Amino acid sequence: MPVKIRLQRHGKKGKPYYWIVAADSRAKRDGKYLEKLGAYNPNTNPATVDLNVDGAVKWLQNGAQPTDTARTLLSYKGALLKNHLAGGVKKGALTEEQAEEKFNAWLEEKAAKIQAKADGLSEAEAKAKAEALAAEKAVNDARIAAAAPVVEEATEEDAPTAEAEASNEEE
Repeated sequence: MPVKIRLQRHGKKGKPYYWIVAADSRAKRDGKYLEKLGAYNPNTNPATVDLNVDGAVKWLQNGAQPTDTARTLLSYKGALLKNHLAGGVKKGALTEEQAEEKFNAWLEEKAAKIQAKADGLSEAEAKAKAEALAAEKAVNDARIAAAAPVVEEATEEDAPTAEAEASNEEE
């Protein structure tokens, strides 16, 4: 029974949400699966990936083949790296502590990159809001300036009439 690690689609039309599952390769895309390994939500920015790394590594060591997209997600969360380090421990190239240390260092670096992207997105959003507010204020100031001369012209028209009436009264 060849096993694949693949995505199982959920969610509504236009708003996909995926489960990352280990399933028999002959099963339907959204059909029976052997184990749910995590979830993937591409609707958020950056995309949200929840993965049981140890469960994914167990399936990889047992011969499960990930699909292309699942491979990308496993790499993103570090399951492929952990599998690679486990192979090094098995061959005697590293100790378990060294492998765990390398994996944790990689996780910290990855978390910093993700946080930097999220911060950059929030800064860009705040900047866009500030620019929109400035543009809106400029439009409002232009409207006020356009409306103000009309009021001044009306007072100027009234002033000559008042002067004419004053001169008429003097006569």
